[in-house]
Amino acid sequence: MSQTANTFDTFAAKGIRESLSNVIYNISPEETPFMSNIGRENVKNTYFEWQTDSLAAASTTNAQVEGDDVSSFDATAATARIGNYTQVSRKTVLISGTLESVDKAGRRSELAYQLAKRSAELKRDMESIMLTNQAAAAGSAGVSTALRKTGSLLAFLKTNTDKGTGGADPSYSTQPNATRTDATDANLRAFSETILKSVIQKVWAAGGTPKILMVGPVNKQKVSAFAGIAEIRKEAPGNKPGVIIGAADVYVSDFGAVSVVPNRFQRERDAFVLDPEYASVSYLRPFNTVELAKTGDAEKRMIVVEWGLKVNTEAAHGLAADLTTT
Repeated sequence: MSQTANTFDTFAAKGIRESLSNVIYNISPEETPFMSNIGRENVKNTYFEWQTDSLAAASTTNAQVEGDDVSSFDATAATARIGNYTQVSRKTVLISGTLESVDKAGRRSELAYQLAKRSAELKRDMESIMLTNQAAAAGSAGVSTALRKTGSLLAFLKTNTDKGTGGADPSYSTQPNATRTDATDANLRAFSETILKSVIQKVWAAGGTPKILMVGPVNKQKVSAFAGIAEIRKEAPGNKPGVIIGAADVYVSDFGAVSVVPNRFQRERDAFVLDPEYASVSYLRPFNTVELAKTGDAEKRMIVVEWGLKVNTEAAHGLAADLTTT
């Protein structure tokens, strides 16, 4: 096939309008499962505290003489006082006046669009920080190398854990100011139902009620192969294609059903067994957009939040640590 002589085509024409979609596609995930499931509260100081308590161990020898007088009294244990720090997190935007004024595809205001993006990014940062291995730190005035930081979930969990050889739980008394010791790569274990059962049993024995198993994407697929998944079959309607169920959304343990939740922002080597009732994000300053001083032909904004993680009682949760990541 050939083109007839003097055919005027798009290769030679000028002034063809661009075809640019008015939709901006963004595949980056915004879900923050841990932050979305736990509670929210306000605090009044950069160091915030709460108290924990527990009942005495059950006794099998509590039998008394009829009519006996009381000559001695049971010991009374004081509550434990636990605390954590808030940390300041922020995102900034700088948009030229010209960019804000020109006609743009997919958004009317570049400033509003970028602020929305930064808000989602800030939530992702907070989710990642709460689930990384970070110790609480008081910080120092004006020292960028000694920032005030909130202790993460991994820095709290020390009771109901199942870890690899060489791994060690954090040691603290009043605040999570030490990180956990990770096992070396050579001592990582494949996540198994045996490990999960061990952690769930420890949480239940400590008085907790496990509700969520939170894992990374690799271990989410491994959980789907566990024998305790709630459902592996689904009835297919006669006039429609069948649906293949390849995921486990609920694990039925000896101590109740546990929802299996994948999280993109946690370490793959960790699997958390959680009761979200016993954790919350504590805000000293909630999300706020600040208009910064104008020094030229541009708009300056800062989104800032000051927050910390509160784990009401770490024994309500559990951790399967030092898991293989592939």
